[in-house]
Amino acid sequence: MSTNLDNFSKAAQSGNAFVLPPLPFADNALEPVISANTLSFHYDKHHRGYVNNLNKLIEGTPFAGQSLEQIITATAGHADKAGIFNNAAQVWNHLFYWNSLSPNGGGEPPAALKQKIEEAFGSVEAFKKEFANAAITQFGSGWAWLVQDGTKLAISKTSNADSPLTRNIRPLLTIDVWEHAYYLDFQNRRPDYVNTVIDKLINWEFAVANLA
Repeated sequence: MSTNLDNFSKAAQSGNAFVLPPLPFADNALEPVISANTLSFHYDKHHRGYVNNLNKLIEGTPFAGQSLEQIITATAGHADKAGIFNNAAQVWNHLFYWNSLSPNGGGEPPAALKQKIEEAFGSVEAFKKEFANAAITQFGSGWAWLVQDGTKLAISKTSNADSPLTRNIRPLLTIDVWEHAYYLDFQNRRPDYVNTVIDKLINWEFAVANLA
C-alpha cells in the first residue's frame, strides 16, 4: 500500500499543534552505524527543537491547524515566512529520514523497486554510487533524496531545510547530511557515514511504499 505523502506527517499533529512522534525503532537499534548517543541528540534535541520552534511560530496564525505539508507548500520561497518554513520542513524531513532507516535495512531492494532502479540507473550498484555521491558532495548542510519524478526515479540533493516537496516531486528515501546526523560517530568522515547507511540501514520497504 502506498504511503500517503500528502498526509505523511499526520502522526506529528495534535489539534493545532505538532508533537514529536516516537522513533520507528529503539534508540540503540541502529548501532553500530548510528549510536544511541547520536540519536539522543539528533532526535530528542534537534528534531524536538524544530517541533517546539514551529509551534511557537504558528500559534495564533492561519497556519495553526494546517498539516506540515500545507505549511511547507505555502511558505516555500517566502522570505518573510522563512522561520516557519525552515522549522516545518525540518520536522517533516526528519520524520522522513527516520523512516528511511531500518535496523534490517541495506542489501538488495525488493524486485519492484529494483526494476525501476535498474531502468533509471543501469544497476543497483550504480544507483548506490550516485546516491552516495549526491549526499557526500552536498555542500554544507542538507539532504540527498531518491525521488520519483513522474514515472522515473531520480536523485536530487537539497540545502538546509529544502525538500522535493517544494518542487512537487515525490520523495522515496532520504539521507540527512547535516553534521549533527553523523559527527559524534564519524566526525568529519561523511563518506563513511553515507556509504555505511546505504549498505546497512537504508529502508527499501519504505521506498517501495512511497512509489506512486
